Formats: sequence, C-alpha cells, structure tokens
Amino acid sequence: MSKAESPAWSEKAMIKRLSAEAFGTFWLVFGGCGSAVLAAGIPELGIGYAGVSLAFGLTVLTMAYAVGHISGGHFNPAVSLGLAVAGRFDYKDLVPYWVAQIIGGALGALVLFVIASGVTGFVAGGFASNGYDTLSPHAYGLVSVIVAEVVLTAFFLIIILGSTHKNAAAGFAPIAIGLGLTLIHLISIPVSNTSVNPARSIAAALFADNGALGQVWVFILAPLAGAAIGGIIWKALLERD
Repeated sequence: MSKAESPAWSEKAMIKRLSAEAFGTFWLVFGGCGSAVLAAGIPELGIGYAGVSLAFGLTVLTMAYAVGHISGGHFNPAVSLGLAVAGRFDYKDLVPYWVAQIIGGALGALVLFVIASGVTGFVAGGFASNGYDTLSPHAYGLVSVIVAEVVLTAFFLIIILGSTHKNAAAGFAPIAIGLGLTLIHLISIPVSNTSVNPARSIAAALFADNGALGQVWVFILAPLAGAAIGGIIWKALLERD
C-alpha cells in the first residue's frame, strides 16, 4: 500500500482539507461581515455597499490563493454541493466540509462580535445578517429574496466551474471568483444583504439580535438550490467534453 493510500495518510489529508475550509470560511465571515459591522456605517468615512462588496470578494480571492490548493477553496456549503452536482467533488465529503465551514464561519462571527462589542453603547442589531421583509436592507419581500439568492448562487457556481476548468487560463481562477462574488454583493446587498452562502448566513444570525435566526432557513435552502441548479446547467449545457 502506498503512502497516499494508507488510512493514516488519508485521515491526515482530510484534516488538512477541513482545516483549510474552516480557516477560509472564518476569513470570509470575519472579513466580509467585519467590513459591514465595523467600517461601512462610519459617517463620511464609511466604505458603504461598494466597500463591503469588495471586502467579501477579497476574502475569497486571498484564501483561494492561500489554501485553495489544499481543500479546493469552497468556503461555502452551497459551493461544495454545486461542485458535487457537477461531478467535481465527492458527495461523501459534503457533510464534513459543511461542518468545517459552519464552524469556521461561526468562529469568525464570534471574534468579530468580541471586537465590535468593545465600544461603548454597542448594540449587535442586524450584525450583517441576511433577511427579507423588515429584515431586508430595503424591505424586499420573500419572493424577491429567494429569486435573487437562487439566481446569483447559480451564476456563482458557473463562474467557479468555468474559471477552474482545465481549459481555462491557469492561475487566474481566484481573481474571477473573487470579482464574481464582489459583483454578486453589488447587486444584492440592498435586497437580502447577500448570502449565497449558508455558513455566512448562519454565522451572522447567531449573533444578530433582530430575529435573523427565524429567517435563516431561506439563506440555507435558496443558495443550496441555486448551487445545484448552477451545477446542473454547467454539466448539461456548458461543459466541454
């Protein structure tokens, strides 16, 4: 039995993969939600929607280069599912990846909460959580939010699958994926505060005090559905034989 085939080696490799996913999702939540909680609302100097959008894109871009070669750089349960549907990821690894991503995201939100609560008069409020109706940044309804989350997650998967294809330009996938996530946020922050990532939504909702946990189901199911649709579209209509 070769070193790569031994159970001990496989277990060690999986631990590294799951650690990479946890660290990457931690960075996505801490950096993306942190920009919204700490830097977006400062009068005259705040980074606004554009800055938060760029922050989310940069978290994925930087971690994709840093640890993407270890785990594939999913950092998102929906991405893992979409890649599995498209035949790029093993279904048996879905649950371990999901657990690592959710834990990493929750820890990122926890560290952000500790930092944010260090200022006098701190109130968690929405804590960069996602929502519809009164919890939507501009009061968009449930149907609008579901459509936005499904469509944008589907396109995110198509961007990922296309830019990481063996025939795509080598080494540029993280840039395309990071900029794609930036564009997605520019479109949908006003609608749902942008999820396209169940781990990110769960993490923020855990620390919000606006009732976001009661709506988080939408931001679990809609991105997962959108990712699966994106994987199906890629495999059926776009992927080259």
